[in-house]
Amino acid sequence: METIGIGVIGCGGMGRSLATSAHAVEGIEVICVSDLQEVLAEKLAADLNASYVLDYHELLADDRIQAVLIASPPFMHSPMAVDAANAGKHIFSEKPMAPTLSDCDAMIAAAEENDVKLTIGLVCRYHATHSAVRGIVQSGELGAPACMMVHRIGGPWRSGGSYVPWRLERAKSGGSLMEINAHEIDFMRWTCGDVVSVYGAGGQYVQKESDYPDVVLASLQFANGAVGLLHSSHISAIGGYGGRVDCEGGSIYFPQTWGGNATIQIKPFEGDGRQIQISDIEVPPPVQQEIRVFVDAIRNDTPPPITGLDGRAAVEIALAAYQSVESGQPVPLPPYSRV
Repeated sequence: METIGIGVIGCGGMGRSLATSAHAVEGIEVICVSDLQEVLAEKLAADLNASYVLDYHELLADDRIQAVLIASPPFMHSPMAVDAANAGKHIFSEKPMAPTLSDCDAMIAAAEENDVKLTIGLVCRYHATHSAVRGIVQSGELGAPACMMVHRIGGPWRSGGSYVPWRLERAKSGGSLMEINAHEIDFMRWTCGDVVSVYGAGGQYVQKESDYPDVVLASLQFANGAVGLLHSSHISAIGGYGGRVDCEGGSIYFPQTWGGNATIQIKPFEGDGRQIQISDIEVPPPVQQEIRVFVDAIRNDTPPPITGLDGRAAVEIALAAYQSVESGQPVPLPPYSRV
């Protein structure tokens, strides 16, 4: 098996997760990491027996590196990805792809022009609950999906590990709908298909330090006629993450996505239902798996399962929800988003 040399740009919590996960995958060598905070880069490099640089351009100049994992703040994803593509490196960018569609388009164009792979870290596709729910819907055993509801709610950003200034600016983070809920938007689109319009209601209630809504209820109209509802919130003292899919022939209910005795309940209108213990669903470690399939696409010269267009679609849906919250009107999505 050909060993793929990897560089990691961004050595914070997510960069460390990606780097250590890549290090655990057979056939991958983490060669160099980069971060402006030398203490982070030096520590991660030492843990992985890799080198480190402060300027990521030096990493991109290393011929041993074939691909990069980008885990910088979202507003830096696009310029770093474009630089990587121009250096001939394949690109794995964390979600959200970028806070603007123009930045997403720049990443897609640079990858195409330089004939390199581009994938986005929408890792929930590799989690047990998400992949099982999607598999049941796509199997057709309950008929076509009619309604999908997902909630992912929690409290405001507080001082500590998750509180960094760029998270409070939509231009830098994409706001909650991108930085957090890119996963749920992608999950709903992956399960029910392309989205043709978005209606959003919400506002700013508790997280006054930010410049974007801390509550959004986003209603999605899918191309196949199904409808969806995403509940995104930063104002809940009682958090939660779960949902349901109601189909023509029955329902799937997952009140918790993981943890404890979480289950997926499947009940047709006719006949007996069944229950799946989520802890019994065997999947590879999700972050390792998303990196593994990216590297497999490089080795096999095939498209990665999650494309730049998938990442762009999640951004476009989030932007439409923000626009709808501000205007009070539904926002149609152009055909390009459904290519």
